[in-house]
Amino acid sequence: MDGRRNRASVAAGYASRLAEHRARIAALDARHLQLGNLRLVVAAGALAIAVAAFGVGRLSPWWLAVPVVAFATLAVVHARVLVQLERAARAAAYVEAGLARLEHRWQGRGSAGLAWLPADHLYAEDLDLFGAGSLFELLSTARTTAGERTLAGWLLAPAARNIVLERQAAALDLAGREAFREDFAVLGPEVREGADSAALVAWARRAVRPPPVWGPALLAVLAAGTVGGIGVWLASGELPPWLLPAAIVQAAVGLWLRPQVLASIRELEPRVHDLALVAAALARVEQEPFTAPRLAALHARLSATGLPASDEVRRLSRLVDLLTSRRNQFFAPVAFLVFWATHLSWAVDRWRLRVGASVPGWLEALGEIEALASLGGYTAEHPDHVFPELAAGGPRLSARAVAHPLLSADDAVGNDLELGADAPALLLVSGSNMSGKSTWLRAVGTNVVLAQAGAPVRAAQFALTPLLPAGTLRVQDSLQAGRSRFFAEITKLRQIVDAARRGAEGGPVTLFLLDELLAGTNSHDRRHGAEGVLRGLLDLGAVGLATTHDLALTALAIALAPRAANVHFADRFDGGGLEFDYRLRPGVVGTSNALALMRSVGLDV
Repeated sequence: MDGRRNRASVAAGYASRLAEHRARIAALDARHLQLGNLRLVVAAGALAIAVAAFGVGRLSPWWLAVPVVAFATLAVVHARVLVQLERAARAAAYVEAGLARLEHRWQGRGSAGLAWLPADHLYAEDLDLFGAGSLFELLSTARTTAGERTLAGWLLAPAARNIVLERQAAALDLAGREAFREDFAVLGPEVREGADSAALVAWARRAVRPPPVWGPALLAVLAAGTVGGIGVWLASGELPPWLLPAAIVQAAVGLWLRPQVLASIRELEPRVHDLALVAAALARVEQEPFTAPRLAALHARLSATGLPASDEVRRLSRLVDLLTSRRNQFFAPVAFLVFWATHLSWAVDRWRLRVGASVPGWLEALGEIEALASLGGYTAEHPDHVFPELAAGGPRLSARAVAHPLLSADDAVGNDLELGADAPALLLVSGSNMSGKSTWLRAVGTNVVLAQAGAPVRAAQFALTPLLPAGTLRVQDSLQAGRSRFFAEITKLRQIVDAARRGAEGGPVTLFLLDELLAGTNSHDRRHGAEGVLRGLLDLGAVGLATTHDLALTALAIALAPRAANVHFADRFDGGGLEFDYRLRPGVVGTSNALALMRSVGLDV
């Protein structure tokens, strides 16, 4: 009950913040409407003054300056209000997403992370790490590809003990920084897919030739000759003799430089939104006084060039803004005469030569902070979860009341688990259909993934040595590959045995999670094959769980004792339907529900 009360407190905090954001949105919306109406009034006033000045001659045209200045001022204020309104809407959406997670309405609302799902991974598909309703979707609040890639990498590979401890400390630090996590998630312009960090890194790293040292001075001289000649022409009414040759030379130089300048601009412009988002996120990170060592180290990395990374990125953003201004129809002729685009593209190239090598490090640090912020948010939203104890010694997994983190509070049932050390290395889990066997395997594996990524786990107590999960919960046939389910399963089993062999040679110990082992073959081959596979895994030092509803296989626990033991999930059929309590018990299941299930759906068996 304490955990539920704590989650209720977190939900109440979210609801309060959501009410604040909605009130701010309403106020800004009213301000937006008011400013829009004022701009219409000023425009109408300007039109009336223009008619009075130029139509009937009763006012001096200089009176038009008043509405023009007023309209420009209102436009600036209105633009700022719209930015504030957009950010308030994003903040409200962020808090609504948090409430959805707390109320178990989050599935399909976030990033599924399918781009990060590798083929033939030992456990990613088995444990639902990616996809709609996945662990990644529940965890991730990242807005850059670097953040998503970093978080996905942590889920896909167990980290060393010291790294896990650093992430735990950072997650605890960030769990208490609600304002930072919210700002970090909503700052910057709304980019539908977030920032493409990989494209930004590729642009920053791409080799460029330094602009010629004499280039800016030469262009300045050419522009001065042409602009000066036009000034003399306008002032005197006579065409200066040097204007035409100067214009021809300037045009020739401009045409010569044009392909290089256009290529530079085309390469840069797709990165404009990415730069704005990254600059805002970096600036917010630099303002935060982190206490966790890992966060402090990442904070320090953002000043590697001597200037804060946000200042450097903002400097580049200003260059991009100036470059974009050449498209203004009033400024375009001036920009053309003074080589505006060429000067700025050279300035961008100089920035890239000076700072470009630091960009990958900045984005890597930003991505790690995003991933840690995701863990921090998960920690804050799950006060009933605990950080695991990272034990030393031989393979061991000890847990109390461990449950699946993707289930709702009403559906999750916690069970205890002891593997390795003084307990059996293998638990053979029997039970009827739908009794909870597969969910139990996923609950154990998913919490092990969370534990070694640096996140808290859904348990009352959780201790483990380094373990590499490996499962057969999602093996299936493939028509395209011409592969049966049985062949897919034994292929995956070979991967698991190979991983266990690497564990025996000094790698991480394998935690195998085998669901309905060798169900696709006859009972004789299944019995002998299952015993061979399980005995081989235990001989290699692996630990794990294997499920079955074939009671004949439960004899394997006796054959492999004391390294193996039987446990089971029970059910009860009272005529009105099946009832499950999803409680793990010692021994072999004593009932079977297959016939009852068939009869319950109308089959005459």
